[in-house]
Amino acid sequence: MGLPFREIVTAQELPWAALSGRRLAVDGNNAIYQFLATIRQRDGQPFSDPQGRPTSHLIGLLYRTTSLLAQGVRPVWVFDGKPPDLKAGTLRSRFLVKERAEAEWKEALERGDLETARQKAAQTSRFTRPMAAEAIELLGALGTPTVQAPSEGEAQAAQMAAVGTVWAAASEDYDSLLFGAPRLVRGLAARGKGRDQPAAQVIERDRLLKELGISSEELLLVGLIVGTDFNDGVKGFGPKKALKLAQRHLGWTATLQAAGLQEADVLPVAEIFRSPPVADVPDPVFGPIDEAKVLQLLVDGHGFSSDRIHAALERARRGIERVPPVARDPVRQSLLESFGEGS
Repeated sequence: MGLPFREIVTAQELPWAALSGRRLAVDGNNAIYQFLATIRQRDGQPFSDPQGRPTSHLIGLLYRTTSLLAQGVRPVWVFDGKPPDLKAGTLRSRFLVKERAEAEWKEALERGDLETARQKAAQTSRFTRPMAAEAIELLGALGTPTVQAPSEGEAQAAQMAAVGTVWAAASEDYDSLLFGAPRLVRGLAARGKGRDQPAAQVIERDRLLKELGISSEELLLVGLIVGTDFNDGVKGFGPKKALKLAQRHLGWTATLQAAGLQEADVLPVAEIFRSPPVADVPDPVFGPIDEAKVLQLLVDGHGFSSDRIHAALERARRGIERVPPVARDPVRQSLLESFGEGS
């Protein structure tokens, strides 16, 4: 689901070339669910190999990763671990949405409504353990490091950005900001839609807080009031109304009370964002692309086109050779200074 912060967050848009040499902790689950939802046939059926095994996630991973590498960006893919117990309600709701969407997809197919069928099919995506193992194997063959988070991948990505292991967290959701990521990069899915179009949307957390006129704890209050993956929001409060309340600087308890929330009810949720389970991760090591392994996994294993894979890998190699990785990023380095040094 993710935080509905679009209305209150302004991102700085920059060409992806500005991020050349930078390491990004990419929210793997978020990206793969996008692949599974969007990389489908006209009637909504997922792409699959001759044996009927899904391949949409592998198509997306191959082209997203090689495209980033070709542009000099170094992605470190981070995958979810065990979800917090408080996420059970959200996961249950998502399961019910998938079940309902699957029935509506089949009904749309029966009446020949392909547009509705594709829309409903996008909501039925399931990312299984075998698919995750396959994704990690492919990324390893691409020379790209992966990280298995103990719990929420966005929390792990935020921690890696906070200590300078990577330059930023990268996700289409805003949750990393509540987890303390100093920078969030959005727009990976929109990359490459026009050469003159700036595609990278960069949000610097300190700058955002200054623009909104609130503290990090008040940003957390906004999240709790509108609702997160771990708690329901307050009816009648959207992001703008919750922000206006936080901007009154009433303090933690008084703000919750003004929104109609009991402190005891949201404290466990707040602690998930303040102190999430994360792992200490060493500086990521990028290896060479193992073309033979990639071909074995995708061509021999799933019937992909070898010509297209060769072309994608060649573009990635040129980007790797052209742009050396930037040294470990100072955590408090400002946005403009970073772009000046990394370009």
